[in-house]
Amino acid sequence: MSPTSVLLGALAGAAAILAAGWVLPAWIFVISIALTKGLAVLGLVLLMRAGLVSFGQGLFFAIGGYSAGLLVNVWRITEAALLVPVSALSALAVAAIVGLLLARYRDIFFAMLTLALSMILYGLLVKSSEFGGTDGFNIHGVTLFGLPLGGASRFNGLVLLIVLALAAVALSLAFCRTPLGRLAPGIKDREIRVEYLGADATGSIYAAYLLAALIGGVGGAMSGIAVGHIDPELAFWATSGEFVVIGVLAGTGSVLTPFVAALALELVRTYAYQYAPNTWQAVLGIIILALILFMPGGLSGLARRPRRNAAPEAQEPSGAQAGAVR
Repeated sequence: MSPTSVLLGALAGAAAILAAGWVLPAWIFVISIALTKGLAVLGLVLLMRAGLVSFGQGLFFAIGGYSAGLLVNVWRITEAALLVPVSALSALAVAAIVGLLLARYRDIFFAMLTLALSMILYGLLVKSSEFGGTDGFNIHGVTLFGLPLGGASRFNGLVLLIVLALAAVALSLAFCRTPLGRLAPGIKDREIRVEYLGADATGSIYAAYLLAALIGGVGGAMSGIAVGHIDPELAFWATSGEFVVIGVLAGTGSVLTPFVAALALELVRTYAYQYAPNTWQAVLGIIILALILFMPGGLSGLARRPRRNAAPEAQEPSGAQAGAVR
């Protein structure tokens, strides 16, 4: 699928979400939370393309949320046009430092190091009264060029979220088309061959890590604005684990499926909690297990399943075709 087709699909999805939010205002909050998680998962999927699973994406999600919270509560800055970029750049600055270390590790070592860094931040937030301790603090009064984003004006926040999601999709798609982005499937399959060809595998992973942090910071800031509250749970391992589950459900073949998977999982969670309040965790777990068993390639893998009557050449895509991201 060409980049133009992907962007057209993204615009169609954005229009559908806006229409759903306009017709069903009660679902705006659920959709908004799903989109913020989709942003974090999109960054995670960029790393998964290179065979790396980060259990610390909550680190940048929390940095984005707390950066926005500090700007509102300490410096009294409530303009979203300033909050979101500063929060994203804060996450990017941290990633630029820790990424120098993490980009050299692979497999379980990468996963455990990212988890450790996220839990270090969680511990600092819990023990620090300046950051609200275990209670966190509220984020209220955020506006975008004078338009309120919370409370009865959540639709405005949804519009902003969709614009940011479209920008993140375009940025991720552009990265996947760059020389560093195209290295990811080769790194996943056989990194040593990539190095023998003279390509910079570590540089590719470092660039993907920076982009994942940037997008994750945006998601965290918008999560705080949408919910109106932030707490240390944003950096907890369970949050990062949820991002990994959504990433597995989404697959690595498309930059759009992280949002579809996040929205699907959020809707399942909402309905399970509504109709099975005492056993909703079990219901959610069974559904996730079934999805993983019957869709091992994730949602993006469904589009790549060969047709039964297709020619053998069409059923066996080349390595370049298999590594392309839509």
